[in-house]
Amino acid sequence: MREDYASLTVVSTATNFIMEQEEGSTRTYRTYIKPRECGQLELRFWHSNSVDSTWDVGSVAKGSMPGGAWRIEAAYAANGGMGRDGQVVPGTSVQITFDGKSGKEVTSGETFWSDPVQLELPDGHDLAFTWTIRTLSPGKSVPYNTEGLLVSAYEAEGNLADDELGTAFMPAENRLVMPAFIGYARPVKQRMIFLGDSITQGVRTAKDGYDYWVARIADGLSPDYSVWNLGSGWARAYDASADGPWLAKAAEGDVVVIALGVNDIDIGARSSRELLDDLSVIVRRLKQREDGTKPRIILFTVPPFNFTGGREEVWRTVNEVIRTRPPEGVDAVFDIAEILSCPAPEEHRIEPKYMSSSDDPHPNGLAGAVVAEAFLKWFEAKPKD
Repeated sequence: MREDYASLTVVSTATNFIMEQEEGSTRTYRTYIKPRECGQLELRFWHSNSVDSTWDVGSVAKGSMPGGAWRIEAAYAANGGMGRDGQVVPGTSVQITFDGKSGKEVTSGETFWSDPVQLELPDGHDLAFTWTIRTLSPGKSVPYNTEGLLVSAYEAEGNLADDELGTAFMPAENRLVMPAFIGYARPVKQRMIFLGDSITQGVRTAKDGYDYWVARIADGLSPDYSVWNLGSGWARAYDASADGPWLAKAAEGDVVVIALGVNDIDIGARSSRELLDDLSVIVRRLKQREDGTKPRIILFTVPPFNFTGGREEVWRTVNEVIRTRPPEGVDAVFDIAEILSCPAPEEHRIEPKYMSSSDDPHPNGLAGAVVAEAFLKWFEAKPKD
């Protein structure tokens, strides 16, 4: 499905929420993305109109929920410059089309590609992606990612996709409305996909900082490796084991890194057996691709998240099994818990220096650097076949 296009960004655009409105609306969304490479680029955008993973207890958005009907009124790629202030470099906007048309009617659960576009990005400049979306009726419509934003994004009422000055745009707070995949034409050695939750996504690290571990791993691997971040806030293994749109994305990888379990233990209240069964299902289904190829599966231990009581026991049990007898089909295990944990017997707790705040165990940028350094050293020492 990715054809000859590598992922241009390490920013996760996995969806965990969905717009639900009392009436239709027309709104424009502009997002700034640091590209993995600059220069003359051929870009294509792919989208999946479905929710990937469950948010909170699933009262609004659940994994594999199809999006509603909506319309793309217009879409543009542009040189976003270096300011990330709502505007783009004048004269650089290139209209994105879909089967030769400037707009597109999007149906429930649909997947689709844009046509290729050419754009030149100077070194150090961002890609600015802008699209205007019209929701057609009340109810649920556009899936998106809700969390503290890791990139600069803006919104404006009305159809302003071609507005390069951006004076009517206001900063977005917790709504990232983006295509599922931003690709650029490039041959690569391997396509790596990181399937995880908010810790993989990089939540709580600095906006536009790109200091979470997936971003740092991508920097260390170079653009010869395509890196697609499918981290999604509050995601859990049973979202992926349901074999819906989220797992279908992960199945595109030559190497699939699975880093799940925190939310299964926490809000999902899964037992160790349930979580391990879900991880086993994920691995088995990834190994059963229709094209007959088998991706290399790297399974992470569950990161420490300061669990106590019964949740701590589940965490310990699951990690012991992952370390000693991982699910059939796992090619390698990377022990992220060993890197981030306090010394025994407090290994269920994350070291305070790696916490994003004194009361939030999400890993910070320092943790991202340490994990990436260890992973890169470990990955480079492993056989690639």
